[in-house]
Amino acid sequence: MRGSLILRLFRMACVVMLLVAVAMVSAITTMHFAIHGAEVKIPTLKGMTVAEARSQAAGMGLNLDVDNRYYSSDVAAGHILSQSPPPGSVVRREWHVRVSESLGPQKVDVPDTVGTDARVAALRLRRAGLQVGVTAKLPWPGVQDNVVLAQDPPAHSHGIAQPSINILVAAPDNLAPDGYIMPDLAGLPVTSAIDQLTRIGLKVDPPTYVDVNIPPVGDAGALPVPPTQPGSVITQQPLAGARVDQNTTIKLVAAK
Repeated sequence: MRGSLILRLFRMACVVMLLVAVAMVSAITTMHFAIHGAEVKIPTLKGMTVAEARSQAAGMGLNLDVDNRYYSSDVAAGHILSQSPPPGSVVRREWHVRVSESLGPQKVDVPDTVGTDARVAALRLRRAGLQVGVTAKLPWPGVQDNVVLAQDPPAHSHGIAQPSINILVAAPDNLAPDGYIMPDLAGLPVTSAIDQLTRIGLKVDPPTYVDVNIPPVGDAGALPVPPTQPGSVITQQPLAGARVDQNTTIKLVAAK
């Protein structure tokens, strides 16, 4: 009788342990699906139109953000150029997928804004289907305030990446510059160029002087080419339109 009672108690204990084990497995399985059910794998969006990509992302519980737009000769306008995170990445639902959109091949001619007022420059760029990117100010003697000194990319550039043009505008002498775009120094006396660059805090290496050829007189009736003035800037590095800062060293080559 006593042995039978012990056996029944043992069986009951086994049943209780089995129920506890089943409950634990069920809880673990529920947690697994709760966690992984909220995760999705990023699809391949490159090549889709923005509308198609947005629809697919929304269907998977993801958000699609168009961060940038670039010219591309390989991907048609309105289609996805690149994405982040890359395809195959596992993320949680409601994750933001950032993409860049193709504008198709560059078909616009970059206008020349140098020498114009910044507002006129912005109007010219908009008419050409472009936009003003970064506007930097630089004190520049002898030039009216707000006149464009340089632009990047330069006029008539081909193969530009984005539809935005950065411009450098003249500012009053007492205004601290908020950025630099390298102006065109060609033809300026090298001493004046160095003085202007160092005055705004840019580093300039000692100039290199080279011999220059005297241009031929030319054929009868042709206008003579004026010779290069000794001491004037021939080339510069970085080139006009490049962005520079106080850590950039400017190199100038001048005529002997």
